[in-house]
Amino acid sequence: MFFQTMSQLGDTIKGIIEITDGSVKVLNPSRIRGGLIQRLTYTAVFHPKPQMRGTARWLIKSIAPTVGVHLSSIHPLYQAIGHGSVGGFTVPAINVRGMAYDTACAIFRAANAHAVGALILELAKSEMGYTHQSPAEYAAVVTAAAIQEGFSGPLFIQGDHFQASAKAYQADPKKEVDGLRMLIREAVTAGFLNIDIDSSTLVDLSRPTLTTQQRDNYEVAALLTAEVRAVQPSGITVSVGGEIGEVGAKNSTVEEFVAFMDGFRERLNAQSATPPIGISKISVQTGTSHGGVPMPDGTVAQVNLDFDVLEGISRVAREKYGLAGAVQHGASTLPPEVFDRFPKTGTAEIHLATEFQNMLYATIPDTLKAQMYAYLHKTCQNEMKAGQTEEQFIYKTRKKALGPFKKALWDLPVDVRTRIGTALEEKFSFLFKKLNVVETASLVRQAVPIVGVTFALRNEIAAAEAEAALGRQSATPEADNPAAD
Repeated sequence: MFFQTMSQLGDTIKGIIEITDGSVKVLNPSRIRGGLIQRLTYTAVFHPKPQMRGTARWLIKSIAPTVGVHLSSIHPLYQAIGHGSVGGFTVPAINVRGMAYDTACAIFRAANAHAVGALILELAKSEMGYTHQSPAEYAAVVTAAAIQEGFSGPLFIQGDHFQASAKAYQADPKKEVDGLRMLIREAVTAGFLNIDIDSSTLVDLSRPTLTTQQRDNYEVAALLTAEVRAVQPSGITVSVGGEIGEVGAKNSTVEEFVAFMDGFRERLNAQSATPPIGISKISVQTGTSHGGVPMPDGTVAQVNLDFDVLEGISRVAREKYGLAGAVQHGASTLPPEVFDRFPKTGTAEIHLATEFQNMLYATIPDTLKAQMYAYLHKTCQNEMKAGQTEEQFIYKTRKKALGPFKKALWDLPVDVRTRIGTALEEKFSFLFKKLNVVETASLVRQAVPIVGVTFALRNEIAAAEAEAALGRQSATPEADNPAAD
């Protein structure tokens, strides 16, 4: 399905796309959607040669502005929320893990159907590894899906949980921070113009005061925010998020947030004569956990979510610091009836992931599912905990089969992919309505100026060359032959 050679690619785009001296011109926009963009996407993900993958990604990102898709930062919209000029909705940030192109297409179909512009597609640092998606690949796939479905306006792609490891930081702080700096540079270069810094793992609750507990967190967050500002494209302020409570740990408080923010602003302002722009939102812990807590039968335990935390911190975030508000993580498996409470409490953003993965596993053919589960038993057996049931083990580990079986999932029959896409589209439509982001497309266009962002072919090829070394290689033996030993 991918373009075999560069000459084959060149012959196919004649009369549609013209490349002259490194610049791309679309001659016939009506012929971009359909077979061409789908074939470019498949080449961008699965071609064995980095030059072909990189070239396809560069073409997709270069084509996008000509058909109205503009990679952007949501920072101006969050500024408007922080200043009180707009509000009443919670922005969904959707982690696209498995079947990325089909899933993103379903998101954009639902967005178009309900005129949704306040929407983020994201990928976490950890997800880049186990889903075998590099930032360069992910940005290209998401952008291609937007092109295919005729989505137009600002497109927000976000790096989720760019997280510091507490153990690695204690061993060598500089090495850990430098690794996150490199990831930020890689992501921004790829088109991630929204970055969530998660140094909440460094909070030390054994220290005597809130300020000292949060100190390592706000110091690292300030360093990494300055790094984002140093590498962001000209004319764009990348949206940066901070975090005060590690998801799955104790619930956050207003006092912890104030201690973090005051320390963060002081450290950020001390870094240069002209203080960089800070964060636009703050992630907090309210009682959820990533993926939910599986019960022995494989169902997910009910969560007693503390909406007072979201409301209180969101209010202080806006009134005292001009931020958009609090961010809720680990929410996709919550009961459907609670989602309309997030806009009512002033929650700025909500992160959604696991439920869509659950829907994928519920729909794929049993033969493929059996192969994926067999792979998990072979490679993740050391993660089986005492007293854990088979259902709990599979639920906690099955995300790790998405990368090795990526090609098998992309190559599912059209009818299966259509069935999954339709179910996902219905789910996204439901969430968009509950979160009150319907009819926000025009608002987003007014709030977020279009700034041209260019991508270098050499950077896309270099990113493709680096994927194998970073463990994000698209084509793996398991993907080509899932049953292989």
